[in-house]
Amino acid sequence: MNYFQESCKYMPGGVNSPVRAFGSVGGEPVFVDRAKGSKIYDVNGKEYIDYVCSWGPMILGHTDEDVLKAIKDAAEKGASFGAPTVNELNMAKLITEMVPSVEMVRLVSSGTEALMSAIRLARAYTKRDTIVKFEGCYHGHSDSLLVKAGSGLLTFNQPSSPGVPEDFAKHTLIAQYNDIDSVKALFKENKDKIACVLVEPAAGNMGLVLPERGFLESLKNLCAEEGALLLFDEVITGFRMSSGGAQKYYGIQPDLTTMGKIIGGGLPVGAYGARKEIMDLISPVGAVYQAGTLSGNPLATAAGLATLKKLNQPGFYEALKAKSDILWDGFKGNCEKLGLKYAFNSVESLGCMFFTEGEVKSFAQAIKSDTKKYASFFHAMLKRGVNLAPAQFECMFVSAAHTEEDLAKTIAAHYDSLKEIG
Repeated sequence: MNYFQESCKYMPGGVNSPVRAFGSVGGEPVFVDRAKGSKIYDVNGKEYIDYVCSWGPMILGHTDEDVLKAIKDAAEKGASFGAPTVNELNMAKLITEMVPSVEMVRLVSSGTEALMSAIRLARAYTKRDTIVKFEGCYHGHSDSLLVKAGSGLLTFNQPSSPGVPEDFAKHTLIAQYNDIDSVKALFKENKDKIACVLVEPAAGNMGLVLPERGFLESLKNLCAEEGALLLFDEVITGFRMSSGGAQKYYGIQPDLTTMGKIIGGGLPVGAYGARKEIMDLISPVGAVYQAGTLSGNPLATAAGLATLKKLNQPGFYEALKAKSDILWDGFKGNCEKLGLKYAFNSVESLGCMFFTEGEVKSFAQAIKSDTKKYASFFHAMLKRGVNLAPAQFECMFVSAAHTEEDLAKTIAAHYDSLKEIG
């Protein structure tokens, strides 16, 4: 059976999330049957070294024994109660201990839900309606954020989405990542109207674009001066770059933080948090309403707790960085051997190779990438048993389960693939 063609009869594009459809690289998507450690296996039994890692959550690798046991133990007690549990308390306590700026947290079911809720909270706290986001950054698919977005929307060349009323979109202003002057100009033009500035502290949805020195500090200072809140979207970077996320890594404390992916250990979860003064505005303490039947789901909190406890152990991130650096250095070395000048950005276990020359520090530079060349590269790697994101404007993720043998095979496949596509 051709599973993809069959799926197209029952699901739009045959998938439940657009980028999975291979729209920007061509061909038909791999249907995954199972996964273990650093590997995924398709329905035909072929093995791939996996650097998608479920788009980030599998930082420990697939089916980690401790996480799997936690899920099984929780499932035996019940899949959902719609009532408070001790694991929710333990999860909230651990997050507030690990993330510098978070004194209180609300668990939800996805990163999109977390961002939507955090923006509502920022608007209520500041009593302002307008938000600032950056071109090429993706923050979920809620109406006010589907403006000049990255990730799947960037892949399919859609700056926004039909179905978003102009009245919603007009409250979202667009700035340029790593350009503090573009943010200052928006504040000047919209005096006392901006509730928050929403940013990926390391942008991971236009490929990986890192903040230039002073950019995040300037955002923090500008928001403080203008009475707006700084909102870090750490759905990708949270617990990926360090045990306290990008904010700990860069030493910047935002006013609001959203999280997802890793904190669910592979199960659907999201969270948003801030200092107590802000979080006390949320119902049932305050008037800002947000609710969810599956928020704090016992399976997700069990998986998340098991994951975060392992990440919080001494030496975890140092070991993960050492593995990642082997891979990133290998990729750069291959390009040098072949006389290629493709851009490459990396931080800790996040990386991205852009099929363009010169540095990539902005959205404008990122979109110069040769997406057709990336598509050829992607299929060349897939043929050699290496699974990468099926889109140029996504990240690679290294997990603790990747072995030296995996890294060596990947570097060799990278060299051969680049040589093949010319």
